[in-house]
Amino acid sequence: MSKQVVVIGAGIVGLSAAYYCARRGHRVTVLDRGPQQRDGCSFGNAGLIVPSHFTPLAAPGVVWQGLKWMWNPRSPFYIKPRWDRELLAWGWRFWRSANRRHVQRCAPVLRDLNLAGRACFDELAEELAAASDDFGLVRRGLLMLCRTDEALGHEAATAEQAVALGIPAEVCDRERLAELEPNVRMNVVGGVYFPQDCHLSPNRLMAALERRAAAVGVQFSWEADVVGWRMVGRRLAAANTASGEVAGDEFVLCGGAWSGEAVRGLRLSLPMQAGKGYSVTLDGPRLIPNRCALLAEARVAVTPIGESLRFGGTMEIAGLNESIDPRRVQGIVDAAVRYYPDLKADDFKDVRPWCGLRPCSPDGMPYLGRTRRYRNLTIATGHAMMGLSLGAISGKIVAELASDERPDFDLGLLCPDRFG
Repeated sequence: MSKQVVVIGAGIVGLSAAYYCARRGHRVTVLDRGPQQRDGCSFGNAGLIVPSHFTPLAAPGVVWQGLKWMWNPRSPFYIKPRWDRELLAWGWRFWRSANRRHVQRCAPVLRDLNLAGRACFDELAEELAAASDDFGLVRRGLLMLCRTDEALGHEAATAEQAVALGIPAEVCDRERLAELEPNVRMNVVGGVYFPQDCHLSPNRLMAALERRAAAVGVQFSWEADVVGWRMVGRRLAAANTASGEVAGDEFVLCGGAWSGEAVRGLRLSLPMQAGKGYSVTLDGPRLIPNRCALLAEARVAVTPIGESLRFGGTMEIAGLNESIDPRRVQGIVDAAVRYYPDLKADDFKDVRPWCGLRPCSPDGMPYLGRTRRYRNLTIATGHAMMGLSLGAISGKIVAELASDERPDFDLGLLCPDRFG
């Protein structure tokens, strides 16, 4: 049965949800708070699709490492000190989740979602290529690069866990890394190669997916911030925007870091903090690796995108604040030069930095599924640093739920109602 589906948010999750819903024959309207020419978190990210990322953000050791990093203005992690009840509650829940048992429960779920997400991108690449909309999907794996023996030991242990979960991983010495990247000098002692990971161009993906969604009938409403709701019993009847009501049979919240703002008044507990990430992109760089990489100690992603090279990283918890802290950007630049000695700091001198706000739940797991309070509301947000990697599969699951189908995944750990 065809339904009117209203999707709030036109990031990667929202576009994917709209596309897959329309393919199932639903009438879809997408509401987004920004203009069509937007530059949010789905655009300037590292473009990584990562089955290797089976560990949630809330993991053992993260809290103490974060406390040490707090005093370094160029570190990968920062929480802006402020008296904020929601931040304190989020931090308490994060601390309680950062344990080994939580990781053991979540790892198989993230593995399955990421592998299914990779399959979705393979399918999308084929479909969009048929419409002459290539988004630069590169299937050459990812290198986790380590400058110290301590980091290599930690990543080797993670590789062992990956293999136990059925994710191929190869621990590499310096010579093996040179075989995989013969044209790039790296100042490292070793690393781990994850052959199933891949990367793409986020900008090209978003443009192609938006065009494809429009081609299958999706309607878009830009600068349509949701400011309230009309409810009838336990169902949502319409989303209220400054331009008026938008009625629907099904509603899907994919509002990213602003999702909490959108559900105010619905009496839902959806704890979220915005995790600011930065990136800098070199056009025509001195070097272009064959594969994407992660710089282990610096927590910086490296992505070759056509003739450009993007470096992205940091996790800055500072509220819904899109200002750029040059110290954080400098931390990324410093890391790039340390790991790749052929790069120079001057290469980044006139490069304009980008930032975006990732939606972070306190246990590091996405919110994905229907709510108990409203029978026709599905939540799909909170993906943190795996938003692009899990974007397509999240959208596909949303479409299945909107169609009253049962997804192939156990969504228990992703339940939007898990915090009350």
